[in-house]
Amino acid sequence: MSEISVIIVNWNGEHFLAGCLSALQRQTFQDFETILVDNGSNDGSADFVRTQFPEVKLLALPENRGFTGGNIAGYEQARGDLVVLLNNDAEAHPNWLAEIQRASRAYPKAGSFASKMMYYYERGRIENCGFDLGIAGTTLDLGRDELDGPDWNHPRNVFGACGGAAAYRRSMLDDIGFLDRDFFLIYEDVDLSFRAQLRGYECVYIPAAVVYHRYRASIGKAPARQVFFSQRNIEFVYLKNMPLGLILGSAAERLVYELGAVLYFVRKGAGPAFLRAKLDVVRCLPRILRQRKEIQKKRKATSSQLKAIMQKTLLSDKWKKFRSAWSGSDQKRSSQSESVPGEY
Repeated sequence: MSEISVIIVNWNGEHFLAGCLSALQRQTFQDFETILVDNGSNDGSADFVRTQFPEVKLLALPENRGFTGGNIAGYEQARGDLVVLLNNDAEAHPNWLAEIQRASRAYPKAGSFASKMMYYYERGRIENCGFDLGIAGTTLDLGRDELDGPDWNHPRNVFGACGGAAAYRRSMLDDIGFLDRDFFLIYEDVDLSFRAQLRGYECVYIPAAVVYHRYRASIGKAPARQVFFSQRNIEFVYLKNMPLGLILGSAAERLVYELGAVLYFVRKGAGPAFLRAKLDVVRCLPRILRQRKEIQKKRKATSSQLKAIMQKTLLSDKWKKFRSAWSGSDQKRSSQSESVPGEY
């Protein structure tokens, strides 16, 4: 049985697979299995993997189950003590898995590990080093767009790991569960990380575990779809996981965020998708509240402990984005680092 299981979800990404899978072949740590889940692609991805990478365990699904459904299918086949997720549009440094394995020994109390994700076409610039979460439920990608340097060359505790290059202990997943199938895509990694923090599991950022990522290349160019899943799922995360005491304590900040989001997406021409997302939250509310009851009943971390590891506020970052949308300056941003249209 392999020590590490690497799961890659693919949907019509045949043009990425040679680079992604070849990089895994070059890993200095070799006690791992690769599971590629193909989400009903029609571009020949499955045949390409069968012929060019026969060592890869291919799971060809008949339909697109999204990032969450694809990874769940792969997880059901995985046998490693460490379950590692990797985007199909990413290429790992040869020492990536070795550093993850080393970290799993060095930090036995950590339940998950965040990689240093660098931009593929600008390899000295950071995409993210994990993420932090604010008490109002907003997220911030750590290191985003910064040049790599001393500030990001030391391990540190972060709230969670980006699902594009994340490692999870199987023992933790056996305890808290894996990804929530209902998310389909976007914010599923935040939900998993929140559940882990509630149970007392730390996430450690590993600076030597480097992955080069074609930022947002695999998510497609469907703004309305992205707005829907992003703005629905961020509510799922908040309603399922945020302790009541923190909800009450940050109500004013949350209201400011929600009002800003409404104005932002109306300004961006995505008002209808935004509204559909919020209406779907209402439709799903009974199920969300049932999930919340179970999650809160099992949590070990107190509200005070959670508040100590959360950012007091991340709304300054949202204000900058809001202001740029109204001024039109967000159109001048680099396409490489441009946020997903559905994020706010």
